Amino acid sequence: MIFKCKLKNIYLFLITISVISVVVSCDNPNDIVAPPPDVGFVPNKTVEIIPFEDLLDLTQEQTFKYFWDFAEPTSGLAREDSGRPNIITTGGSGFAIASFVVGVERGWITREEAINRLETVLSFLEKAQKYHGAFSHWYDNSGNTIPFSTLDDGGDIVETALLMQGLLIARQFFSQNNSSESDIRNRITSLWEDVEWTWYTQGQDKITWHWSPTNNFNIDLGVRGWNESLIVYVLAAASPTFSINVDTYVEGWTRNGAMVNTGTFYDIYLPLGENFGGPLFFSHYSFIGINPTNLSDQFTNYFDQNKAHSLINYRHCVENPYEYAGYSENNWGITASSNYNSYSAHSPTNDLGVIAPTAALSSFPYTPVESKKALEFFYYYLYDNLWGEFGFYDAFSIHHNWYSEKYIAIDQGPILLMIENYRTQLLWNLFMQDEDIVKGLNKLEFNF
Repeated sequence: MIFKCKLKNIYLFLITISVISVVVSCDNPNDIVAPPPDVGFVPNKTVEIIPFEDLLDLTQEQTFKYFWDFAEPTSGLAREDSGRPNIITTGGSGFAIASFVVGVERGWITREEAINRLETVLSFLEKAQKYHGAFSHWYDNSGNTIPFSTLDDGGDIVETALLMQGLLIARQFFSQNNSSESDIRNRITSLWEDVEWTWYTQGQDKITWHWSPTNNFNIDLGVRGWNESLIVYVLAAASPTFSINVDTYVEGWTRNGAMVNTGTFYDIYLPLGENFGGPLFFSHYSFIGINPTNLSDQFTNYFDQNKAHSLINYRHCVENPYEYAGYSENNWGITASSNYNSYSAHSPTNDLGVIAPTAALSSFPYTPVESKKALEFFYYYLYDNLWGEFGFYDAFSIHHNWYSEKYIAIDQGPILLMIENYRTQLLWNLFMQDEDIVKGLNKLEFNF
């Protein structure tokens, strides 16, 4: 950590058992000497060093507890965040359902326990308010929509897609020939086939994010690339009942190729999306199930896209153009998260000095070396401030001496699930074996 003399206030944090904050002026009257370059933090001596694979195990299992132990009890689904326990999140619940599969595979829960939880989940989803088969962003524990905003009081097709992604992973996993698993599969299929993806096109060659009976399509927000929402168009094409045509994908999502970037940022070529790549969750949400490894089309190889996006985010934190204290090759990762004011979609072009563990840790498939450094730094050096009951807290800023004390479902989920894809490709393999998904990807002319 380097002193920047042009900053009015400079914080030197030496993390041992507690964080010590020292404020100095540019004149440095007390002759405080900065630590040598690249030394970073003194490790927390109370944290036991464990083998790396054990650290991955611990991170995944602790994070899993958010979706299992902290689940909303009536629905069995994920709470929006730890500060609002009465709000059920639809997209985050898709991550929760996928996490049950990981939990069974890793022995944290039994197959029977997962089936029992899924029966609770499916009973709730079947009775919840729906909008041409689509789910709203938030629910209460009676299945009533909680408006996400003034106009957003109906169906949210992106949140629905994230939920369906998890459900289809579960449908593929619970494949045994017995009555309970057959029932699970049939009930998931019914929910899946009820989603009217074509309704959300408004008869045009695009998918619209929101619709409600009271506000119709008044928000008028198109689901357009490049961002986190590729999964919407893949599922919409894969639907056996309300399938979109390829023109809707080409014109609506790719914008007839306008989603292409081809710029170079920190000497890294970026095939798609906004300059510098945008928030890092763009490379995570759709790829819980979609395997980008061999996925390609006329625009890019999607593993190359996500790797470039992740490396640009990493290089931004290393180069640190805004001179935020604490940024380094070990401490990186900028994405949508809570912050010291509220919440923001952080990115290299919206950098507020806030690091979110989900950014680097969910990028393990793309940047295993860089993500390993981040994981070890977060755990061994920031343990006292960053590690809690459900794994790593949502975000922090060394520069502003701020550490979140809450968890957010859509940030916790990708940590657990993308680490699993890095280690075993479990979720990728399940999702990509689904016959409907294969048909949808072929329809959109992907190579995979």
